[in-house]
Amino acid sequence: MSLRITPLTDPEPSPSSRRLAWLASHAEGTPVGSAFLRLFTGPGQDHLAELDVHVHPVERNQGAGALLLDAAVRAAGDDGRRSVVAQAEHGSPGDRFLAGHGFRAVLALTVARLPLAAVDTGALAAVTDEDRPGYRLVAWDGTVPDHLAETFTASRRAMDDMPMGETDRGTVSWDVDRVRAVAEVVARRGDHLHTVAAVDTSDGSIAGFTELVVPGDGTGDGLHYGTGVLPEHRGRGLGRWMKAASIRHARDRHPALAGLVTDTADDNGPMRAINEALGYVPTQRTIEYRRDLVRH
Repeated sequence: MSLRITPLTDPEPSPSSRRLAWLASHAEGTPVGSAFLRLFTGPGQDHLAELDVHVHPVERNQGAGALLLDAAVRAAGDDGRRSVVAQAEHGSPGDRFLAGHGFRAVLALTVARLPLAAVDTGALAAVTDEDRPGYRLVAWDGTVPDHLAETFTASRRAMDDMPMGETDRGTVSWDVDRVRAVAEVVARRGDHLHTVAAVDTSDGSIAGFTELVVPGDGTGDGLHYGTGVLPEHRGRGLGRWMKAASIRHARDRHPALAGLVTDTADDNGPMRAINEALGYVPTQRTIEYRRDLVRH
């Protein structure tokens, strides 16, 4: 049965990327799969594209995935991209598909979940109530307050040396507009963004932060967006301190929330240790793949 690939365009580019899309369908118009290609546009990442391919289970192994992949990879090359990355759950059909189509595994991540009903609230309070000489915690919902915007933006470099294997993801360039744009995207979805930060009391600068996104109806699982501590402030327990405070906030503000989910690179020992100490339980592994493109 013949397949048709129809190119689409995402009508809403973000400040740091734009997307292309393709729909695979049978000749009579029945859709069987789709592909989305994110083309990063920010400095430090404009060499990279990120691919997401989905084919309906009953339509797999009939060529739709390969056609969608070819269209996306060709578009990435035409746009001057150096590499394409994609993720798949370990052992899944997507995992095998990427490995069989020119992608190589470059990073393994462990997905872990904290069931909030099982949290030891006493132990959690003991962590958050510990005195951290020279630091204090601040927190906000949604967009960063104006008086913290500059220092919060500067603190984003805490993520620059996060273990990323050979993903070739480059360096994300942050400014205040981009920080606010991320918060606005979450708000437009109807979800809740909560941030906890550790402030250096000697100068009022932010030494580290952790971000959590909770579904708009306050049910299901929340998702940790990232936790980072600036290199000059590491080794003081700030990551565990901030994340514990974020968990307490989630429990207090969203009593119907079932759990919190995070993913961490397998070689990021410090963050994995924090998650384990706070009660997160591994649930699955995700593999990040990379395909290098030949420039003509």
